[in-house]
Amino acid sequence: MYKAVVPWSAAVEQLVKQHLEMDHPKVKLLQESYKLMEMKKLLRGYGIREVNLLNKEIMRVIRYILKQDIPSSLEDALKVAQGYRLSDDEIYSLRIIDLIDREQGGDCLLLLKSLPAAEAEKTAERVIIWARLALQEEPDGSEEDKAWRISVAKTSVDILKILCDIRKDNLQKKDESEEFLKRFQMVASLQENFEVFLPFEDYSNTALVAGLREQYIKAQEAAQAEHKHRGPPGPTPARGTHLSIKSKLHRQALALQVSEQELEAELTLRALKDGKVVAALSKCRDLLKHYCNADTGRLLFVVCQKLCQMLADDVPMVAPGGLSLPSEIHDLACHAVTICSPDYLLDVLELSKYTLTAVELCRQCQMDDCGMLMKAALGTHKDPYEEWSFSDFFSEDGIVLESQVVLPVIYELISSVMPPAESKRHPLDSISLPYCSTSEGENRILPLVSSISALLRSLQECSQWELALRFVVGSFGTCLQHSMSNVMSISLSKQLLGKNTLANSRHIIMELKEKSITFIRENATTLLHKVFNCRVVDLDLALAYCTLLPQKDVFDNLWKFIDKAWQNYDKILALSLVGSQLANLYQDIETGLWFHELSIDAKWGIRLGKLGISFQPAFRQNFLTKKDLIKALVNNIDMDTSLILEYCSTFQLDSDAALRLFIETLLRNTSSQSQGDAAPESTKHQHSKLLAKATELVPLLKNTKDLVISLSEILYKLDPYDYEMIDVVLKVLEQANEKITSVNINQALNLLRHLKSYRRISPPVDHEYQYALEHMITLPPAAHTRLPFHLILFGTAQNFWKILSSELSEESLPTLLLIAKLMKFSLDTLYVSTAKHLFEKNLKPKLLKSAQARSSTLMSKEVDKLMQTLESYLLSIVNPEWAVAIAISLTQEVPEGPFKMSSLKFCLYLAERWLQNIPPQDETCEKAKALQKKLCLQVRLSGTEAVLIAHKLNDQEYLRVIGKPAHLIVSLYEHPSISERLCTTSGKDYPDIHTAAKEIAEVNEVNLEKIWDMLLEKWLCPSTVPSEKASEFFELEEDEVLHRVVYLLQARPVDYCSRMLFVFATSATSTLGMRQLTFAHKARALQCLLYLADKETIESLFKKPIKEMKSYLKCITFLASFETLNIPITYELFCNSPKEGMIKGLWKNHSHEPMAVRLVAELCLEYKIYDLQLWNGLLQKLLGFNMIPYLRKVLSCISSIHSLWQVPYFSKAWQRVIQIPLLSASCPLRPSQLADCCDSLVAILECPVSDDLDMMGVAKQYVQLDLPAFALTCLTLMPHSEKRHQQIKNFLNSCDARIILQQIEEHMNTGQLAGFSHQIGSLVLNHVVNKKEFGILAKTKYFQLLKCHVINTGNVTELVNYLANDFSVDEASALINEYSKHCGKPVPADAAPCEILQTFLGGS
Repeated sequence: MYKAVVPWSAAVEQLVKQHLEMDHPKVKLLQESYKLMEMKKLLRGYGIREVNLLNKEIMRVIRYILKQDIPSSLEDALKVAQGYRLSDDEIYSLRIIDLIDREQGGDCLLLLKSLPAAEAEKTAERVIIWARLALQEEPDGSEEDKAWRISVAKTSVDILKILCDIRKDNLQKKDESEEFLKRFQMVASLQENFEVFLPFEDYSNTALVAGLREQYIKAQEAAQAEHKHRGPPGPTPARGTHLSIKSKLHRQALALQVSEQELEAELTLRALKDGKVVAALSKCRDLLKHYCNADTGRLLFVVCQKLCQMLADDVPMVAPGGLSLPSEIHDLACHAVTICSPDYLLDVLELSKYTLTAVELCRQCQMDDCGMLMKAALGTHKDPYEEWSFSDFFSEDGIVLESQVVLPVIYELISSVMPPAESKRHPLDSISLPYCSTSEGENRILPLVSSISALLRSLQECSQWELALRFVVGSFGTCLQHSMSNVMSISLSKQLLGKNTLANSRHIIMELKEKSITFIRENATTLLHKVFNCRVVDLDLALAYCTLLPQKDVFDNLWKFIDKAWQNYDKILALSLVGSQLANLYQDIETGLWFHELSIDAKWGIRLGKLGISFQPAFRQNFLTKKDLIKALVNNIDMDTSLILEYCSTFQLDSDAALRLFIETLLRNTSSQSQGDAAPESTKHQHSKLLAKATELVPLLKNTKDLVISLSEILYKLDPYDYEMIDVVLKVLEQANEKITSVNINQALNLLRHLKSYRRISPPVDHEYQYALEHMITLPPAAHTRLPFHLILFGTAQNFWKILSSELSEESLPTLLLIAKLMKFSLDTLYVSTAKHLFEKNLKPKLLKSAQARSSTLMSKEVDKLMQTLESYLLSIVNPEWAVAIAISLTQEVPEGPFKMSSLKFCLYLAERWLQNIPPQDETCEKAKALQKKLCLQVRLSGTEAVLIAHKLNDQEYLRVIGKPAHLIVSLYEHPSISERLCTTSGKDYPDIHTAAKEIAEVNEVNLEKIWDMLLEKWLCPSTVPSEKASEFFELEEDEVLHRVVYLLQARPVDYCSRMLFVFATSATSTLGMRQLTFAHKARALQCLLYLADKETIESLFKKPIKEMKSYLKCITFLASFETLNIPITYELFCNSPKEGMIKGLWKNHSHEPMAVRLVAELCLEYKIYDLQLWNGLLQKLLGFNMIPYLRKVLSCISSIHSLWQVPYFSKAWQRVIQIPLLSASCPLRPSQLADCCDSLVAILECPVSDDLDMMGVAKQYVQLDLPAFALTCLTLMPHSEKRHQQIKNFLNSCDARIILQQIEEHMNTGQLAGFSHQIGSLVLNHVVNKKEFGILAKTKYFQLLKCHVINTGNVTELVNYLANDFSVDEASALINEYSKHCGKPVPADAAPCEILQTFLGGS
């Protein structure tokens, strides 16, 4: 092993390990040798070959290994240390120091945290010791040295934190570590933030640290001064520098472990020392806000002392103009009281008391905007003027003090009472005058006397007696308290202070006492005068001032004040209250009673004075005088009832007599006023107030009998038209609840309520004038709008009808009925007269107007309302026969219409009601029955006629059968408008047949459903063979009967109609009757179904697509035609047989029948059979049977089939279809003939072989019918151009252009002819232009058309010449202007018409 070369080979390594595992005596030696070889191997890895090292060399080797800073350096260093028996913590500390030198603080902490607690603690201690020693070296000022020191300090802080955490259970070591932590934190902060690099121990030098802080404070002050010199605050560089310095100052203080509060306190005192009051006050507020503790309280106390001393010495200070320094000082003192320590409490309290006096003096030195003293406390939101003028507390009027005189004196006094402490204070020691100790030969009171005297003299001169009184009491109390607190024991005080000192003190105090008492009494008398002369007397303060005077003097003064007060009851009340309380204090019962009675009289004087009633006659008088005053009280309606009761109770008077007098007085006064010329609104308001007051008074009476008697007399004497006053008296009587035989209160009140709601429409009658004459009153203006209350209530029935007969009308009836019912008079005559009046005046004119013109909805509503009113009157008549007779007589004057019908129904209702109320054996029963029967018939006839009129169906043919309602309904469903509304889509207003039929059936009680079923069976399944027109194929709009069926079915639900038609189309027999259904019936039913129902409904019924159903309809239509021709054929046979053979067979056997010819034509068209010989015969037969419309339809259908143009009769058929309608027409043309002529012209346009037609012949026929426009159209369709042009020219020469243009406008502007209208019009207009016959169209509506034509064609010259010569230059220039715009060359707007015309003609 020793001879093996290092490093060992694998074989040697294995051999050594085998021997190490053996058990023999040399194993330990072998192990040591193995370790030595391992050490050699480790050191050789770092280039070290020497193994035998000394201690110094070992440490150097370890440091060398650690300096290599490879991952295994620490582990290798620990192996070397273990090999040489060195401690691990020493290696760890070296590693951490090395990392600190490399500025790898994070790795240091990770390594330290990875160690066991004991190992970490030792390592940390070694590192901290090293750091203290390293930082103790003198810094060289280089940047590298600064960075290294900062790194060492910061890392040491982190290591100390870990060490404190490790030692948390060992308090002693933990405190030691925390102390080092604070020091290293301070060092780190000063180095990093302030670049203060000192030896480590110098950082603990207090003087040096204070010098640093002073340096930064001066820098801050310099920055502030520079900023103030530069300008106002803002985001400027100077302000930023100031903030930076201030922040640095606070951070340095924090680093030096000086609290922010201590720093701010020091800055506050420095600011105050420099005279910067605002800055000092601001810092004090900040300290109060953030550090509200005893230290702040002590600082505030010191600041207040210094400020007082500065004000006393008149030291210059920097303060804004609006700052009230005395208030600020007092505010600081008050805050100091709340937070100071107990040692300072007494001094601060005394300081706050005297600073308050200074504030009050300062306020007396100021003037507000109104020229009055500022009495409101600063800092409040109240108006100082309002606070001074309207406060309940006494505020003395005085002369404004001079601040230059009084303020220095008071602050000098404060400085004397509260001198600054010259040495360190002891616990519970005090420096203020009341609580401080004195010594022999010392007298601290005597220096104050001059200041007190000077201040009192100023206050007296300015009439500030209240302030002077408070100041005297306070200052004397301070002196007395100082003297007494130092003389707790006479014998002891003589030993401590000496006899002379004690005697001098006593003499001064006694002298001050005498002067103070004299001053206080004089002052109190003066203040009493001021207090009682105030608008609002401060009673508590007055009583207090009274207690300062002797008893006899004070009462004499009070009675003198009362005698001088005259009628000032407020002042007398205040004096009496103070005197009463003062007598109570002195226990003088008799004087107290005098003042109490005086206070009662004074209170009543005040209360009655507010109501305008003088209490002077009864003031301090006897019982009778106060009773006479009630008459004055009750004369006022606004008098409070409780006031009268209280007055009676106070002076022991009869309350019932007073209340009764009050009510009677109010009623008499109000009645006399209402008879005057007062306005109605004010009178109404006065009456409501009177009623409310009387209602309030009556319950308060103990006995109402006397009141009722007097009110009954008043009621009979009242004006009969003064409803308001009557209402008041009646309601008061009702409330009194006494039985009265002369008046029914409820009846009178109800009558009065009805009369109030009624307005008279006729002048007063003679009876009213007679009543007024008897009672010696004049009729008031209200007599023309009101009915007399007394004449109706207390008069007879005869008087009632005399008054009300002239008042009868529709509007007045409700009220008059209520009055009649209330007075128990007969009502039938009233209803009859009112009904006649309503009909003649209102209803009849509206009915006549409605019958003459089409009435509006509003008028119908008005008539309905009047009818209802009239019916209500008639129903209210007790005699039924009379009611029926009146109703019939009025109905006879109603014009025909719906209102006539409703009137007759109402008459019938009255007759039936009359009949129901008559016993069968009564002789009038037959009369009532006959009347009912007659009315019933008349109702039906009139109702039917009204329905016809309402639906505009009142033709004579319908009016003749109104007595046969069923026949009338059938006739209505045959109305021609039914077919029109289904064939056209125009918005024409057609009569509603369904509604008319329903209303007629309802009036006549006819079963409309039965009539509908009968008509359906008649029209849907006719029993006769259909005519030629009825056999039209596939054209519902041409079958008028089917139109009626469709319209009839539209009145029923679609679902019901669909199912019924489905049954008709698929069944063998009809559901309406047991009639056999033919193919014609089924086809008609299916046609209606396809028209009425939608696709989904049809497919759901037949279970087949709609296309198949339409095909099925065509088949059964053909089968119906076969059936009409009596040719038996089934549906299956028809579908399966060859169509061409069937058609030819039909033609062969039935070509002589028109129906068969039509059927053959339809079959050929449907199944596309185009045999030329067959079609030639078809066309001849259709023409032979004169089936011209159908032939034209067939020709239009086959025109698109070119093979059929070869039919020999094809061209002739077209010629005949065109000419036959023209040949059958004659002038003047009927509308149907004109329509046929238009159709012929359309047929010419549709004809594919128009070249073969005789256009000249057709044109001549049109000329014969006075249709030149149609003739000109035929000429334009001639095939040969030369002949055509000549014929057109000759034709235009012979015709009037205006007629042609008129016919083009009327007949050729719509439909298929619209395309030719412009062409024909252009021909006519060109002819006019060419012939220069402009005068033909001049002054017609076609002249504008001519203008547009020449502009579009560009041929305007001739027309311009014509207009310029025959009309005016303006017309010609206007045409030129339009033409120029059309050509895109508009004429200048300012050009004259002559210039435009000359330019145009010159250019053309």
